[in-house]
Amino acid sequence: MQATRAQPRRTLAAWAMFDWANSAFATLVVTFVYATYFTTAIAADEVTGTAQWSRAVGLSGILLAVLAPPLGALADRSGRRLTCMGVCTLVCCVASAGLTGVHPDLAWAGLIALSLFVVANVAFELSTVFYNAFLPELVPAERVGRLSGWAWGLGYAGGLLSLVLALAVLAREQPLFGISAEAGFNYRAVCLLAAGWFALFSLPLFAFAPPQPSGSGPASPRIGAYRELGRTFGRLRHYPDIARLLVARLLYNDGLVTIFAFGGIYAAGTFGLSLPEVIQFGIALNIAAGIGAGVFGVVDDRLGGKRTILVTLIALTACSLLAVWAPSVGWLWVAGLSLGLFVGPNQSASRTLMARFIPEQHAAAFFGLFAFSGKITTFAGPLLLGIVTEATGSQRLGVATVVGFFVVGGLLLLTVNEPRGIRTGQQMDPPGDTSSDRT
Repeated sequence: MQATRAQPRRTLAAWAMFDWANSAFATLVVTFVYATYFTTAIAADEVTGTAQWSRAVGLSGILLAVLAPPLGALADRSGRRLTCMGVCTLVCCVASAGLTGVHPDLAWAGLIALSLFVVANVAFELSTVFYNAFLPELVPAERVGRLSGWAWGLGYAGGLLSLVLALAVLAREQPLFGISAEAGFNYRAVCLLAAGWFALFSLPLFAFAPPQPSGSGPASPRIGAYRELGRTFGRLRHYPDIARLLVARLLYNDGLVTIFAFGGIYAAGTFGLSLPEVIQFGIALNIAAGIGAGVFGVVDDRLGGKRTILVTLIALTACSLLAVWAPSVGWLWVAGLSLGLFVGPNQSASRTLMARFIPEQHAAAFFGLFAFSGKITTFAGPLLLGIVTEATGSQRLGVATVVGFFVVGGLLLLTVNEPRGIRTGQQMDPPGDTSSDRT
């Protein structure tokens, strides 16, 4: 990461607001409300629904892994990072809104709902690739942890408020403002809320984004996105600690993705929580996660990203085991709130450690690899959970599979040398880099 001059406060606030904006989709659609609604109202039964949702999440991960690295490299080359982010945001909002119209009695309702979800989820994740790529350009390296942690905390606050709105207006026996509860329309309408929220609160970043790098050449379709991907992988050999971080994250992020995708489903299926109770559970988790992300942003700047991630992985392992063992709803709440405290810091510290390692002129390309590492095997966690749940009929045993991802990912992270990674990232183009951009 190069020495960076801090951008105006309105730019920093607008960047952080995008975390607030996209949190509604992640919270309402992916994790708590729509995921639970799908398994309980659209799927044939909860076990089948859990397996189907896990495959949709897994397919999203595979598609993102294929698309993110080349599109990130192409955005760097063309200098159109903001444009790419805008297109992905729009696609996510339109597909998410479309879920509202998928009636449970509609022919092929399950297939249509899962297809729209996959499109929305892939677009959502791609938008974060271009969003994260702005981070190295916003503040000096010694302040990256605080900005990332603050933004992540703001994101959880956005998720919290969107959940509160969903609970107060939609997820009730008699929804407000004349909204119909017939055939679960009020629960499906949370997808419309998520789409509107994302679209509205993403606008400040598009208005006040920092100047984009001019790019190193035309984004010619003849050159092709995957040729850019080859160049990015060619550069990666000069950044060994980025490579090690990506491999470690490839595993421990599988555990996080699985928790996000199945937290609400597990609470409803194993402990019998109703949809309003799942939303309340989600509100509490978002409060805990927001507090954790904000506090650990300062810790990250003081201890370093690697140590912060390791601490969170140890805590996440313990909390996951507690959630699997939990004999009552009360213990589930203890485990869930504890998980929340460390989920946000883990994600934020991973992002800041990557930002400290990468050269700015290739930010989107390397954050494309960051998304690649977070998604190339994310089908493994959800699919493994679904397979174990389906084979044993026990969601507890399925959820227990996340522990292995945290443990192995943490062991691999021990091989990362953070000071060396920062020094290497300060080189604009390492000597002998034969993969520099030439058309």
